[in-house]
Amino acid sequence: MNEKFYSLPKEKQQAMLQAGFRVFSRYGYKKSPMREIAEAAGVSKPLLFHYFHNKRELYLYLWDQCAAATISVMERFHCYEDIPFFTQLERGMHAKMTVMRRYPDMAGFAIRAYYEEDPAIRPAIQESLRRYLSGKANLPVLRLKPEEFRPNLDLQMMYKQMYWASDAYSREVIQRGSIDPDQLERDFSAMIAFWKQAYGKTEEESN
Repeated sequence: MNEKFYSLPKEKQQAMLQAGFRVFSRYGYKKSPMREIAEAAGVSKPLLFHYFHNKRELYLYLWDQCAAATISVMERFHCYEDIPFFTQLERGMHAKMTVMRRYPDMAGFAIRAYYEEDPAIRPAIQESLRRYLSGKANLPVLRLKPEEFRPNLDLQMMYKQMYWASDAYSREVIQRGSIDPDQLERDFSAMIAFWKQAYGKTEEESN
């Protein structure tokens, strides 16, 4: 990326980024033309290429912006504190819904990027995810404490089942073609409540 991008007024920067989020979230990586992103941002296509040398560079920059914004909100919701596992899941879910409501195009972009299959961009996204999961994003797994769960429970398998269920639901949302944060929040709240009842210690087991 051309460092001169940062010398632009904030409004201009945001216009380009929001245009990228909007177009990529609608069409995915391969089918999103830089011409349409430039038009949505109110700039010429050559000027957009002046700041971002190609579509891949812009896409990965937007992905990094998503990660930074999500971590920032998660920190404000105190999601990375040493708190009970299900409390951490609930806070994390509410934080992500806050991001979706505040930045709907960015949220749509992030979900599409997470499941992007285009070989031109998928390896870079997956490598970024590995770095992300080696840090704060992986804290719920690292902090699985047996004393919070039912006796003799395979905690790693439990977490895998939760991940698989969340992943399948997210793919279903993408296929619908629209994202409703309120419905997502209701559905994930119901899932977390079910997991807590199924896997968490009962009051009798805690005493």
